[in-house]
Amino acid sequence: MAANFNDLGQLMKLAQNIDMKQLANLSEKVNLEELIGMVSSMDERTLAQMTNFMRKQKRAKNGDGRELPPVTGDFFDLRSTFSDEQRAVQDTVRDFMETHVQPIANEYWQKDTFPRHLIDEMRKLHILPKIFHADGTRTHDAAVMEGIVTMEMARIDVSTATFFGVHGGLALWSMVMAGTEEQKQEWLPKMLNLDVIGAFGLTEPKVGSAISQGMRTTCRREGDTWVLNGEKKWIGNATFADMIIIWARDEDTDEVRGFLVRPENPGYHVDKIENKIALRMVENGHVTLTDCAVPESDHLSAMNGWSTVAEILRQTRAGVAWQGVGCAMGAYEHSARYARKRKQFGRPIGAFQLIQDKLVFMLGNVTAMQTMCLRLAEMQDAGTMRDEHASLAKVFTAARCRDTVALARDLHGGNGILLEHDVARFFCDTEAIYSYEGTNEINSLVVGRAITGQSAFV
Repeated sequence: MAANFNDLGQLMKLAQNIDMKQLANLSEKVNLEELIGMVSSMDERTLAQMTNFMRKQKRAKNGDGRELPPVTGDFFDLRSTFSDEQRAVQDTVRDFMETHVQPIANEYWQKDTFPRHLIDEMRKLHILPKIFHADGTRTHDAAVMEGIVTMEMARIDVSTATFFGVHGGLALWSMVMAGTEEQKQEWLPKMLNLDVIGAFGLTEPKVGSAISQGMRTTCRREGDTWVLNGEKKWIGNATFADMIIIWARDEDTDEVRGFLVRPENPGYHVDKIENKIALRMVENGHVTLTDCAVPESDHLSAMNGWSTVAEILRQTRAGVAWQGVGCAMGAYEHSARYARKRKQFGRPIGAFQLIQDKLVFMLGNVTAMQTMCLRLAEMQDAGTMRDEHASLAKVFTAARCRDTVALARDLHGGNGILLEHDVARFFCDTEAIYSYEGTNEINSLVVGRAITGQSAFV
């Protein structure tokens, strides 16, 4: 059946799409009356094929004008479950990270230095008061809010998220759980406003996972002064922190005690750890305490030995799980954008099946990690989270993050080892996530003990 051009509505619709200038140019090259006669004699199928061919040619000429779906690591739209305040904080942190951190992240990662000027900019965000009240109590949705903040930071840069986790997690939790009322009144407002920066000294050069039983740093009381001796290693923020929480074993009672140590204390020394392949923007310190004198007023005496330290680690382990979420999320999003612009064999690599398979696997990891950590945060806010819950989240997210960043590096081919494409930084930083706040092996044993009733710890 020949195409029917007598339909007035169809003619009017076609006329609206005609570029009269192009039509005039065409009339100089071909006989329009003859061309129209040829087109009008075509059957509907042939006309449709010719129309589709012309559309494809136009797309190819213009770079394919199709509207592509947005690149987002939030495939299940977890954002829609957040409150208005949570979404506002998410937007604020995302803007800060994309505006202030993304442009300099690779530079400072390569320089092995933390961009300390960012602290002033971060202070303007007023994040920590959304998580802790001035008296140290937590807001009703503190864990969810903290998870959102950590995820958004790690999505751009894990080092920034680690800085935040050390100060606003480990150090702040230590003051909340071990500090006296007088100490909390003095330090919490300054810590919440980032007027002072905190660090957390637990791990030692010769003992990490077994620190609860093998802590070698000691303390002894001499009048109104405590004398500390020992070493602490891998202490984030230590090179520029205003106060460092140091944990030591009492020589007389064998109890674990906490101290607020200031850089100016006699006998305190810190060396920056060099030559790391992960979290290079984080300034980790090797702290040496040689008859370090700490006044009784800086003894964190409102604690219950090692059980207080264990509780601090339990509460902050969830934050490390969120770091894995953000790191994997950032690696996926960089990869999805790269797959659209990188062309091989005349096509974007995202049009190939094997690349799509990688992206789908990555997105599945990210989505599973997000939903697990959101549920964990809800349990934490409700007070029902146990050690094994936090440990399972840490085990799962660290492992799946490793899988995801490896696929991201693979998808980028040779470009995946260049910092300018960002995934190389994510690839390296994941190795730190896998090991700190309890190695994945130790966290697996915590979960294994809970589900079997048998302890496999030595």
